[in-house]
Amino acid sequence: MGKFVISKRTNGEFQFNLKANNGQVILTSEGYSSKAGCENGILSVKTNSQDDSKFDKKTSSNGKPYFNLKASNGQIIGTSEMYESTSGRDNGIASVKSNAPSASTEDLS
Repeated sequence: MGKFVISKRTNGEFQFNLKANNGQVILTSEGYSSKAGCENGILSVKTNSQDDSKFDKKTSSNGKPYFNLKASNGQIIGTSEMYESTSGRDNGIASVKSNAPSASTEDLS
């Protein structure tokens, strides 16, 4: 089962990473000014990760595929790593969809 890990950035902002069973980070959040905002972001990922239309498949300037997960208002709530292939990116999306809904939360902040 995956887990969300809350941490604090050097600038004082909170962020979360969604990690798969193997410990690999599959989604990283933006920075949040409060822990409550970060926790709301996690709830948003759990909800929106079940809607295929919320995944925005992108390609970086260096040609690497990645994706953003967006909330209902269109705001990005999480970004993936850069992948070597579109199939890797698609596997990452599938991993978020399967891990997010039942993921526990670990607070390291």
